[in-house]
Amino acid sequence: MARKFFGTDGIRGRTNDGLMTASTAMRVGQAAGAYFLRGGHRHRVVIGKDTRLSGYMMESALVAGFTSVGMDVIMTGPLPTPAIALLTREMRADLGVMISASHNPFQDNGIKLFGPDGFKLCDQAEAEIERLLDQEPPLVEPERIGRSRRIEDARGRYIHAVKQSVASDIRFDGLKVVLDCAHGAAYQVAPSAIWELGAEVISLGVEPNGTNINDGVGSTALDAIKARVVEEGADIGIALDGDADRLIVIDEKGKTVDGDQIMGLIATRLQESGDLQGGGVVATVMSNLGLERYLAGIGLSLERTKVGDRYVLERMKGGGFNVGGEQSGHMILLDHGTTGDGTVAALRVLASLVRSGKPASELLHVFDPVPQLLKNVRYSGGEPLENGTVRQVVAKAERELDGKGRLVIRPSGTEPLIRVMAEGDDAAQIEDVVDRICDAVREAA
Repeated sequence: MARKFFGTDGIRGRTNDGLMTASTAMRVGQAAGAYFLRGGHRHRVVIGKDTRLSGYMMESALVAGFTSVGMDVIMTGPLPTPAIALLTREMRADLGVMISASHNPFQDNGIKLFGPDGFKLCDQAEAEIERLLDQEPPLVEPERIGRSRRIEDARGRYIHAVKQSVASDIRFDGLKVVLDCAHGAAYQVAPSAIWELGAEVISLGVEPNGTNINDGVGSTALDAIKARVVEEGADIGIALDGDADRLIVIDEKGKTVDGDQIMGLIATRLQESGDLQGGGVVATVMSNLGLERYLAGIGLSLERTKVGDRYVLERMKGGGFNVGGEQSGHMILLDHGTTGDGTVAALRVLASLVRSGKPASELLHVFDPVPQLLKNVRYSGGEPLENGTVRQVVAKAERELDGKGRLVIRPSGTEPLIRVMAEGDDAAQIEDVVDRICDAVREAA
């Protein structure tokens, strides 16, 4: 059954339009609260947010929803998504909520839910909460209405936790790091954590005003950090997204290093130390074929999942893996957290830089990627991938690439886009295949 509210990463949309309204947020609070009311203890929920203007509205609405069904609320203010997962578990909360639309522009917002174990909810739990959203909420008697409070030490707790991901003998003294926080949730904690470990930190995107999150900065807008790394003669650049659950690295030459190279580096280092679990890495269908070939060459596997870090995580837990992620920069390191954490991944990269003594451009060129091209086609409605002509064009492309490359076509889980990706050893063929499919989708849309 198609889901009305939840997509690949919680609930997301344009604020004050469609689903993403204060009314929806209150209903989600009531439904999720009712779902997690189990046992006779006093129930509590941890709520964090990024720096979007609409975060105040959504936070207040969620507080109203949760307290109306008898849950106490702990508010942290702006913190990265992985920090909320951590605090949910550490504070013995019944669930956690992150208010964020990740890398989307400020006009959007979203709601991500975590269970008491700090992991994102499974499909079954989200489906049950959707069912409860269509019912009248179980409002409690006046004396049982929940209370809310804001905690002031949440940032310090998270900074301490992420620093524990680095061995105690590692210091970042002598490293010059350009850090772009996208005017988002990590604008205070990430610079502090890296500075406390000894690095010289040059910060970008640390002046949020409610409407500038991800605006020309962050992991999806790299021109500013690339220029700054070269201008400052920095050793490395670290770019986070709005809720700091993903990471893109810039080497000292101003070149982009994506999640595939980062996963390759981390997996290699853990294999060398005997700490890699599961015999490989979990990634999505979007990860480059070059990563798969590299891992196979050192005796490791690449397990592929559907796009979405939740699916990566499910496979990691099911197969006993401790390293997984996405080409887009989500890095899940289960030894240090329950969800993607851009700051933790950045610290692991910086630690490898210190240990190796190599420049970032050499250390982070783990494998040669095969030519890969991704294009997006926006559509206004319907299901263009079901169009007969589109299906014929796709089928022909698959035959052409058989044994020589891969083709991945999928609708975005967060925007009205069809994503068309192809890769293989022949760059010209890849470009031709992608363009033909995109043209067919545009005509059908």
